[in-house]
Formats: sequence, structure tokens, C-alpha cells
Amino acid sequence: MKNITRTLLPFFAILLFSSSALSQKVGSTSMQFLKVMPCARATAMGDAYTVLASGAEAVFWNPAGVALSEKRELSMTYLKWIFDTQQGALSFAAPLGNIGSVGVQLQYVDFGEIPEAIWSSPYKDDIGYPGLTGNTFHPFTYLIGLTYANQITDKFSTGLSVKFARESLYDGQTVRAISSTGDTTTANTWGDGLIFDFGLNYNTGFHTVRIAAAMQNFGANVRFASETSPVPMALRVGIAADLIGNNALLLSSEGSRLGVAFDLFQPNDYAQQAHAGIEYVFGGFVALRAGYKFNYDADGFTAGLGFQQTIADARFSFDYSYGALHYNLGNVHRISLGAAF
Repeated sequence: MKNITRTLLPFFAILLFSSSALSQKVGSTSMQFLKVMPCARATAMGDAYTVLASGAEAVFWNPAGVALSEKRELSMTYLKWIFDTQQGALSFAAPLGNIGSVGVQLQYVDFGEIPEAIWSSPYKDDIGYPGLTGNTFHPFTYLIGLTYANQITDKFSTGLSVKFARESLYDGQTVRAISSTGDTTTANTWGDGLIFDFGLNYNTGFHTVRIAAAMQNFGANVRFASETSPVPMALRVGIAADLIGNNALLLSSEGSRLGVAFDLFQPNDYAQQAHAGIEYVFGGFVALRAGYKFNYDADGFTAGLGFQQTIADARFSFDYSYGALHYNLGNVHRISLGAAF
């Protein structure tokens, strides 16, 4: 136990005081879809999910949570994002006995149909701005990943994810570009690369208090045409506990549970942000959730609900989340389906 504590304390200290080292200019990273998280339960709680992530959903949030899988789990999420953007996510996790647990994930983002505009005649206008050609193109992104996690002790688990992401900005593999001087070049319309996640999850043993940390999207810069940009690396540090429930902090209850969670979140292209969430579960069947995301430009209040039902040895779940966006961007809706068997 002392060895684990000596390992954890320096790691959390690095996470908490790394803001200045990681921060870059806003909008300086590519593959922004990596910051749009799936899983309705998590997003209903304001993304305060570093500790609570377990099983199949943990591959998106904290790979250490995959080690907490007791059964094979399957999770599917559909997300309706701003404008015409749609995102789908699929994940699976399975325990492998004494050698640990594994998980896989697949994400796909459809950015919708975008009108094409170019800077050359006869399409550019009299002022010299790009003009519409009447054609459209369809950007998209996909990600596949593999996770391995293991419980070092009954209270401490770690996990590692390897992910391959590819983002296509235009139809076709290449495009002919014309500069303002009339020179032409051929450029790739896509960028890709390997990125890594690493996570820790620790049960303090004090009632239901747990702490966790995850480093996400660590990898080399991604090249688009002649330019390179970093991926949106992020650090998460979280704490969670039950206020009401079995062995809870405030009130013991067998029929209901009230849990709270809080995360500090440090992206490499913005100032430090925070996530807070609350979840009330009644009878192990119905869950009500709410959260708030602090220091965001557009995100803020979140809410949602969930239902869970056990049939024979299988457990099925349905979760929904709502997110309010500012600046007339509308609202965000996520639906997740899950099964454990």
C-alpha cells in the first residue's frame, strides 16, 4: 500500500500543476472531435466521469476503468452535435481472468454536407473572395482503439489505450491547390496518427471515496497538407463518492443511492476547466442525473436519465443526456444503449 501511495502522489501532483506546461493557443489543435465525448450517463453528469468510468464505457474516459469489468459489456452511443454533425460510438470490454481485461472502441463522425467554395475564376467574386461552385463535400472522421487494463490490487487499477485516428477534410485522397500566385500543388485531404491514453483508478477505502486520473490523446502532431498540428491532449483528475447509499458518507440506504463526482480537466489548447456531476439512483432501476461544465465557451448545464433492467444473467441499460449550448448553437442530445452478459 505504501508503494502505491508513493506512486500516486507524485503523479497527481504533476497533473494538478501542469497547466502552464500544457496550455497552447485556443484553436491550435487538430482533430477536435476527440473532445466531443460519447456516453450519455457521463455527459449527463457534466463529464465528471474519470472515477466512475468502468467496463465498456471506460475506453473513452479512463482506460483503468476497463479493469473493473465483471462481465462482458457492450455500449453504443449516438450523438446529435451542432449543425449537421452526427457521431456514433461503439465499445466492448471483457475480463480475461488473472491476466487483466481488454476493451475495443470504434468512433465515427459525419460532419454533414458542406458547400464547396474555391478562390479561382470563374467562381471568385469581384472583391476576390471565394465563390460557391455548386458542388458539396462530406468530411468525416473515424477512430479505432484497443485497451488493456489490470487490477494491481483490489483497490488500484491501471490501463493503457492505443488508438488510430484518421480525419478526412474533403472528398478523395488528394486535391489540387492553386496559390494566389497561380502555382499549383497536390495536397492530401486527410491526416492520421497513433495516439495513446493512460489511466489510474484508486479506491481509498474510506467509505465510497475513489480518486482517478487519465492522460488522453498523447501522440505526435498530425499533418494536413504542408501543416502540422498537435492533437488535443488532455489531463483529467477526479474524485467521486456516494452521499447516500451502501457505506455512503452521509446516510446509509439499501434502496437508493446519491453519488457526486468532480473532475479537474486540463486540455492543451485552453485554460483549466472543471466538471461537476450528481446522480440519484432509485431501486437500482431509475437514475436521474445533472451536471455543470465550468470555464467553457459554449457548454454549461447538463442533465439526463437512465433505466436499467436485469433479465436472467444479462443486464440492459438505456441512458439519455441533454446539454445546453450558448450562442444560439442549440442543444446536444445523446442516447446510449448498453448490455452486460
